[in-house]
Amino acid sequence: MAKKKKAEKESEGSKIRTPIVCVLGHVDHGKTSLLDWIRGSSVVAGEAGAITQHIGATLVPLDAIARMSGALKNLQINVPGLLFIDTPGHQAFTTLRARGGALADMAILVVDINEGFQPQTIEALEILRTYRTPFVVAATKIDRIHGWRVNQNAPFKTTFATQGDRVKQVFETRTYELIGKLSEMGFNCERFDRVSDFARNIAIVPVSGITGEGVPDLLMMLIGLAQRYMTDALAVSVDGPGIGTVLEVKEERGLGMTLDVILYDGVIGVGDEIAVATAEGVINPKVRSLLKPRPMSEILVEEKFERVKSVTAAAGIKVSAPHLEGVIAGSPLRVIPDPAGRDAINEEVRREVEEIHVNLVDEGIFIKADTIGALEALAKELEDHGIGIRKAEVGPVSRHDLIEVGTVKDPFHAVLLAFNTPILPDAVEILKDPSNKVTLFSGDIIYRLIEDYTEWVKEQQRRIEAQRFEHIVLPAKISILEGCVFRQSNPAVVGVRVLGGKLRNGVYLVRRDGKRIGQLKNIQVRGENVSEAEAGAEVAVSIEGPTIGRQISENDELFADIPEHHVKVLEKEMLGSLKPGMREVLEEYTAMRRKDEPFWGK
Repeated sequence: MAKKKKAEKESEGSKIRTPIVCVLGHVDHGKTSLLDWIRGSSVVAGEAGAITQHIGATLVPLDAIARMSGALKNLQINVPGLLFIDTPGHQAFTTLRARGGALADMAILVVDINEGFQPQTIEALEILRTYRTPFVVAATKIDRIHGWRVNQNAPFKTTFATQGDRVKQVFETRTYELIGKLSEMGFNCERFDRVSDFARNIAIVPVSGITGEGVPDLLMMLIGLAQRYMTDALAVSVDGPGIGTVLEVKEERGLGMTLDVILYDGVIGVGDEIAVATAEGVINPKVRSLLKPRPMSEILVEEKFERVKSVTAAAGIKVSAPHLEGVIAGSPLRVIPDPAGRDAINEEVRREVEEIHVNLVDEGIFIKADTIGALEALAKELEDHGIGIRKAEVGPVSRHDLIEVGTVKDPFHAVLLAFNTPILPDAVEILKDPSNKVTLFSGDIIYRLIEDYTEWVKEQQRRIEAQRFEHIVLPAKISILEGCVFRQSNPAVVGVRVLGGKLRNGVYLVRRDGKRIGQLKNIQVRGENVSEAEAGAEVAVSIEGPTIGRQISENDELFADIPEHHVKVLEKEMLGSLKPGMREVLEEYTAMRRKDEPFWGK
């Protein structure tokens, strides 16, 4: 009897919350269309108010899903529906954090079945892998397959059965291409209706965000996965203090600064004291008002939001309170139920914000991002590329940031990568200053930001190497052409053929016996002065020092005299940059030098 009463009491204080679903994928692959269809068709299928659209999130109740799919009638489902995060791309996914992990319970990876995997698709997969988030693949735009017969809002198997043989063949080919790519990245997957074990295989659900085909299957898949594998994880308190994550900080007319929040546990109410993090520390304002959108049937009226006294998880809400200007997007929000526990909750919030999961090194670049999760995602990708990070912070790029980065002596580390965060005006002025030594890369796509940086590094290395080449005496071998002696001495002017390497002005020339015979003062091609000549060229040269017929003669082979320390640099640091012909000349020259001195130049 006591156990029964205890179980009843526990069931009264907890329930299964709505799973939070993020939608990720490459730009223009149909994320927005898919969400628009889910919102719109649900409203059409049910009565007014069947769906409540919250700030940054769309709540699709279970009964709306049942109407769309025509299923669930004979099943006992505990999951109340699905909460889709509307913010496009992976930004929302990395913003939604809870205790160092992703707040999203599940994700939909959207892939255009006609275009296949793109850079952002791969980036999204890596984020899902990092956060170990269950996901399904929505293979979108099936209606774009040439010859596809549209069956509005139909389940996949129903619409696929009506397609012609050629369309089916094209569809199967493209589906297996997706399966192959996912397999290459270490994911076992199959078309959803062929999966026997959803714990071991990722389901691919073919859909169209324009016609609604396959969308009922996608929603059913998400409900099924949540029901079977996440019931314990989705248990929340119906009367405990609210816990959420700040999705966005923005100003609303008449309200001032507000927080868009995903509440994932407990209850938040007007008048509650909350703990939220700013760059300066944790603050404890009191909730002035809570807002949520009116039902979608009234979305076109001027007043879009209605005030509510309290909200229970899971939900997307707008929180109005004083002094929210510096709150960090991606940081936690906690309701303080009792002033006695304020310090402990503040400490938890502070610790969670400060415990950014980034491995820092003594020598590396600086990074900034708009949210904690985005910062961690950028850091993870940089680490995978072998790029060290010296400092990582959330927030806009300021003048102080650039001054700090400017103190780094290594130009390859005097770099700041800014992901999806603004550059403040005082920082822009520093960047315009000709004496500025900081290199800034800014963008809203992680892979492109890293790509720009790595390309810049390669270009800088090429420039440095080119400058070193200018000061290093390069290997060169020439032969004095027969019948091309134009002047015998002071200086000697002769025609030569460059047998290998690169001949440059100013080098000293030596014979095969190692004896220096003079300095090359000038190179001419058809009467015009040039600074260098490549292998195979026939040019006229003037040589200060020798007399033709004494120190050198027609058909003699001469080498550029390379100083010993230059040989060390060429062999140890620049050998890979030398063309094969130049390497052969270097080997011949060093063999000649080492005949009498075996360790010369080593």
